[in-house]
Amino acid sequence: NPAPRIAETPMGILNSVGLQNPGVDAFIAEELPFLRQYDVKVIANISGNTPEEYGIMCEKLAQAGVDLIEVNISCPNVHAGGKNFGCDPHAAAEVTRAVKAVTKKPVFMKLTPNVTDITEIARAVAGAGADALSLINTLLGMRIDIEKRRPILSNVMGGLSGPAVFPVAVRMVYQVRKAVDVPILGMGGIRTGGNSISGLPAGSLSLGTSDGGVYLSISPSGIDIKGNVTITGDLTVTGGVVNLN
Repeated sequence: NPAPRIAETPMGILNSVGLQNPGVDAFIAEELPFLRQYDVKVIANISGNTPEEYGIMCEKLAQAGVDLIEVNISCPNVHAGGKNFGCDPHAAAEVTRAVKAVTKKPVFMKLTPNVTDITEIARAVAGAGADALSLINTLLGMRIDIEKRRPILSNVMGGLSGPAVFPVAVRMVYQVRKAVDVPILGMGGIRTGGNSISGLPAGSLSLGTSDGGVYLSISPSGIDIKGNVTITGDLTVTGGVVNLN
């Protein structure tokens, strides 16, 4: 999207960057070899305009050897008047089936919070074969430049991330955990290890962050959050270390 694409808010940022990237073929040819130099698991996040596009990208990435595929369904469905796949349980399930039909790699479906009932979408994608869920994506928001009397973002609206969305993320993880029995990658507003731990009782198996400073890795001893907290063992708290079975 054209600039300006970022707007500050009191407790986060709005962005309308769009899905700027070189495309799946360039990623496989240019970026994946670099990542393979390191002893890490490679997670590819994909988005598309049609279920068929999702399937093609997923198949290419699986054949290229990525370890896990996260499917962003907060994208407009060009066959349904631009309505986001993630806002329609039938469309969300259709995309899930399209990607699961072409790969045995773990597939995480990334859910949008911009819906009336997120559990309806969660049930649809879990029923269609999703291996796990990622939630939440950004919340739709908008800011006005009062001096220019127009929206700050050239795209008018953008996705809100940052601490402001954290309580919404925890609530939605809690609701989805009660609705489906698949692993959940919880995200949204995580800035500290304390934030991360408070998401776990709500039902999040793992934790991730985009604009915060906490980084997640999985080790044989448990979940290691590179930040304020390390999670292993039974639930105990000693200083900055939380041990969780």
